[in-house]
Amino acid sequence: MTATHATAAELIAVIVAVTRDEPRVLTIEDGSALPSGPFESNHRSLQAAARSWVERQTHHPLGYMEQLYTFADRDRTARGQRVVSVSYLGLTREERRPADRGTGWQPWHRYFPWEDRRSTGTAPIDALTTPMLGWADSAADAMLRWERANRIAINFGLQGQVWNEELVLQRYETLWEAGLVPESGGTSAPGQAMAHDHRRILATAIARLRGKIKYRPVVFELMPASFTLGQLQRTVEALAGRRLHKQNFRRLIEQQDLVEDTGAMATETGGRPAKLFRFRRALLAERAVAGTKLPLAR
Repeated sequence: MTATHATAAELIAVIVAVTRDEPRVLTIEDGSALPSGPFESNHRSLQAAARSWVERQTHHPLGYMEQLYTFADRDRTARGQRVVSVSYLGLTREERRPADRGTGWQPWHRYFPWEDRRSTGTAPIDALTTPMLGWADSAADAMLRWERANRIAINFGLQGQVWNEELVLQRYETLWEAGLVPESGGTSAPGQAMAHDHRRILATAIARLRGKIKYRPVVFELMPASFTLGQLQRTVEALAGRRLHKQNFRRLIEQQDLVEDTGAMATETGGRPAKLFRFRRALLAERAVAGTKLPLAR
């Protein structure tokens, strides 16, 4: 007879906010883990369970939430059980400090410093190029050496390849396979490690969000009720990890009819007063089928 093994289901939440132009993620255990907990029969749905666990652990109310991914690899075990994790992505505003010790907001670039190309450019990646190429050169045969080198070039925008901000998970998995991150026994790559496979889950969430802001107006879940166009652009740049062309960005906002003028002015901008806008909520009903394009124009 084939032996049967118990399977445990857990829920993991990646809760994102953008504060002072920095993308941040809500963590527990002093920044080493994401909020998580088991699915219990008294929950009416997986999403309700995720909300319950996050709010119980962090004392932070949640707004927008969507299912992210189910992680069910065979090597995901705990206490002799196979663990299936259903992850969720939530977007909110960082309005209060969690009450529990060990729970707090962390910059997501603390875990993925090479993903921030707004001002540091390629510096974090330049430091990784030599060890990554060394891993590629160590392959047993020429074809595998070529495949590894090609994957590094595509994922990290090297050798004439264009940087793709959505390849967050592929970059992390390349570093993991190369043995350069603490989770796979390495020390060469910068960035804080996380418990279990939580950094992989966070990478998946960042990639999802970077892709989604191009065709759904989810970025406005992270904005205050009124904002300047400069604040909106800096929030998109924070999520994308790169700078955008100001005139092109504003032209796209205008063409998509995403915002409306509040008639008020912001005076705390450090320069000339700027118009305050708000998200045009009617857009959600108008474009429920067609979708909203917010491409990351350069």
